[in-house]
Amino acid sequence: MTITTPSAPPAARTFTVSGSGLSFFGVLRSEWIKLRTVRSTVWSYATVIVISLGLAALMSVSAGFDGSQIPAEQQTAIVTQAATFGVFFGQLVVAVLGVLAISGEYSTGMIRSSLTASPKRLPVLGAKAVVLFVSTFVVGLVSTVGSALVAAPILAGQGITAEVTDPDLLLPLLGGALYLALVSVFALGVGAILRTGAGGIAAALGILLLLPIAMVMIPADWVADVTPYLLSNAGLGIFGLNAFGPADFEVWQNITIVLGWVAVSLAGAVVLLKRRDA
Repeated sequence: MTITTPSAPPAARTFTVSGSGLSFFGVLRSEWIKLRTVRSTVWSYATVIVISLGLAALMSVSAGFDGSQIPAEQQTAIVTQAATFGVFFGQLVVAVLGVLAISGEYSTGMIRSSLTASPKRLPVLGAKAVVLFVSTFVVGLVSTVGSALVAAPILAGQGITAEVTDPDLLLPLLGGALYLALVSVFALGVGAILRTGAGGIAAALGILLLLPIAMVMIPADWVADVTPYLLSNAGLGIFGLNAFGPADFEVWQNITIVLGWVAVSLAGAVVLLKRRDA
């Protein structure tokens, strides 16, 4: 009689997970997948482009200029205004998108998975900011350059000419795209602070749209000193659309003011993200 000794079971495989979680590149890739696979992102960016192109065409068709009576430098300014006018409305759309980019995860509970994969937490917010900034800048550049290409032929029929490669036109187009990207990151910080879509959107749009209107209605001398430092007024000054605010600063000064608003928003988000539970 033969006795068979059962062989020892194979050793179980063990998997180790680094305590630091995903690398920043991994978090960045994850956030890119999240952003591009959400329908609100596609619709928001499409809306920005459509609004910009449509307003550029509408302004150009209804302008009715006589180019023979307008100096060359003013002609470039006219094309610039037509090409960047859509940024005034596009900022509202990207602000909503910026809030939803993080508030949506809080409402669905996905933020817990994100923070579990990256326990340090700050890489999640940083990756969201980078992906949102780059994506919005590219879309903003498409919208402003596309608007210039739409407006230029229409205005040329009225004697208004400008080259897209002209720095006096190209730099404002880049400035408009930069402003949209910064607004989206500012709204991301607001959304991270409030963690609700409705509250974040109300706060972001209130700062962008309602605050300048409210300031104008205050009968006080200090209002004129404060108004240039508002986010939307400084932002519109980046690309020369000063009809909605004062033109007291140079372009680099307006960019610095907008960066200050973004820094404050993200700083608040960083502090609360580290202190609060998901």
